[in-house]
Amino acid sequence: MSDDLPIRLPRVLRDGDDAGAIDVLQEYFTRPFVKTGHIRTGARWDSWDPSGRREADVDTFTADDLVAITLLSVQVPAQGAWIMLGEARSELNRLLAAVGPDRDLVDESDTMTPESPVWQLETALREIHGIGRIVASKLIARKRPRLYPIYDDVVGRQLGTKAAHLEPVRLALRDGDGALHRRLIDLRDRAGLGGSVPAVRILGVLAWMQGKGY
Repeated sequence: MSDDLPIRLPRVLRDGDDAGAIDVLQEYFTRPFVKTGHIRTGARWDSWDPSGRREADVDTFTADDLVAITLLSVQVPAQGAWIMLGEARSELNRLLAAVGPDRDLVDESDTMTPESPVWQLETALREIHGIGRIVASKLIARKRPRLYPIYDDVVGRQLGTKAAHLEPVRLALRDGDGALHRRLIDLRDRAGLGGSVPAVRILGVLAWMQGKGY
């Protein structure tokens, strides 16, 4: 992995502190809060499937998806939800299907441009009332969790990706024949997390936790 990545790595990754990174991941995903006895709602995001239809609805935006993003502390307002699941439903689902099946972002050899299907989907979502960059990223990540890295302001500040996020993350994961991707998967496995937590999510969580002072 080169020293001039297009993103700024979280400190534990820059310092080679595997033990620290594993501790941060376990803090986020597995340790309950003392006051409540419950883990973070965000830790439930990756495997949350209350209706049992997530796999069947992989190319369809559903009410389950609108509830799922509330686990990451955002929501689509009523008017936006009405549009998403109503008048814009067919077009959004067409764009979602055009993205193709979920796959690891590291395996994407083509540059992500405004003509890329996933970029077109993000643009269409952001045209809907109440859906900005952050909400759109979480909606797409819900449907394509291995392909699409979640963005929010905290992650953007830590990774230095506020101007652009998807393409810099893709390039960073591919650098050095996928060295960062392999390291993130190794950290996930050593932290005892399930395979439903993809590499892009591990990167995002490490960045978010650093930004929150953990």
